Amino acid sequence: MSLPTPTLHTDRLRLRPFDDSDAKDLFTLHSNADVLRYWDSPPWTEPARADRFIAACRQMADEGTGARLAVERDGVFLGWCGLTQWNPEFRSASLGYCYNEAAWGHGYGTEAARAVLEWAFDTLDLNRVQAEADTRNAASARILEKLGFVHEGTLREDCIVNGDVSDSWVYGLLRREWKP
Repeated sequence: MSLPTPTLHTDRLRLRPFDDSDAKDLFTLHSNADVLRYWDSPPWTEPARADRFIAACRQMADEGTGARLAVERDGVFLGWCGLTQWNPEFRSASLGYCYNEAAWGHGYGTEAARAVLEWAFDTLDLNRVQAEADTRNAASARILEKLGFVHEGTLREDCIVNGDVSDSWVYGLLRREWKP
């Protein structure tokens, strides 16, 4: 079952399916060591990784396992936000996002995630959305908490980030707790 990737709009942002022209901006985002300092994979070193990411987004939508959306303001690429591990039987999915440094501190992450969550609960009829954040990433935790996610626990030493063993916080948001 495919999952058509929507185009969503907020007051300031447009969230849309990735296209091939996003490769350069996507590579710039994912090759930035500061942006990826809490990720469990190293910064990209080859531009072809962006093409593979975009292809994986299309494949994910075709297979019906998720949708990642490019986030832009006034035509300027800010990052991405999306759902993975979509399970229509369990009515669940995982939320993820990544933004460039210029987008930090302006509320774009919360705004984009709110639009994705509205789509998830209203259109996909999800009951639960889960998210994880490195325990050192207070900014990501704040985004999730502003959206109503509940801290459900800690995955101890579940990742190795830049050679350091790290923990992740697990957050969950249920339909009945969702306040758009």
